[in-house]
Amino acid sequence: MAVNESPRVAVLLPCYNEEAAIAQTVAGFRAALPEAVVYVYDNNSRDRTVEVARAAGAVVRCEVGQGKGHVVRRMFADVDADVYIMADGDLTYDPRSAPAMVDQLLTEQLDMVVGTRQHEEKGAYRGGHVLGNRVFTGLLAGLFGRSFSDIFSGYRVFSRRFVKSFPVLSSGFEIETEISVHALELRMPVGEQATTYFARPEGSASKLSTFRDGWRILNTIATLYRIERPVLFFGGIGLLLVLAALVLALPLVVTYLKTGLVPRLPTAVLATGMVIVAVLCFFAGLILDTVTRGRREVRRLAYLAHPAPGA
Repeated sequence: MAVNESPRVAVLLPCYNEEAAIAQTVAGFRAALPEAVVYVYDNNSRDRTVEVARAAGAVVRCEVGQGKGHVVRRMFADVDADVYIMADGDLTYDPRSAPAMVDQLLTEQLDMVVGTRQHEEKGAYRGGHVLGNRVFTGLLAGLFGRSFSDIFSGYRVFSRRFVKSFPVLSSGFEIETEISVHALELRMPVGEQATTYFARPEGSASKLSTFRDGWRILNTIATLYRIERPVLFFGGIGLLLVLAALVLALPLVVTYLKTGLVPRLPTAVLATGMVIVAVLCFFAGLILDTVTRGRREVRRLAYLAHPAPGA
């Protein structure tokens, strides 16, 4: 982006059966950011989402791979802009917060601003989701050292270098977790800004499943931890195996010191095997850590290939 040139802003709205809310959502972002181009990416909707979004003035495109992760991957690959605003098409996020979030990104030269949801309406946020958000936010902080106030917020503003360096490996709603870990692992400058979270309008239904999606998110966090922290992941498994082997072997050692005999040979063989596997886990972690560092360097170089926002 040239000096004194206004940044190109793109609003990205992944949608699945959002006929009841998409027109108001598009209108809200067009009013808040008149210079922005609003893109609606339809994900095999069975209602009139496409027609309504197009009539509201959005650029409509389609992604046939079912799941929010597939849609985000397509959006980030297709759209060329300097600033990207990602929100949902269900009118739960406040478009009026977008200008302040964009301004924060550009003024502070950040790579991501997360819209931290503040809700007052009872129907906006299910109790189980509030608890799950807190638990997973704490888990992410414990595993990766840092976290965000609202890791599952779908309202985010990105710089170009974030979007073009993000590989997008997830396929569903766990994409927000992957985005958060990507920012933490590359130590990107990020910020947060409180934004109002509304209840869905009448006729719009949530696609989230508390337990199914919670399990997928937990599995994603574990997978990302294994990939990004292989020494700690495999070293932890090795440590557990060593401790279990010691518990099994201690009575055998005591008996051997007293009698000179090993009465339970299978247990001794099992304990020895567990220690061998533990050593293999430790060295596997060391080898994979070298691979992870190489991957992280490649992502970092892709990230640095683009100018800082506002520069």
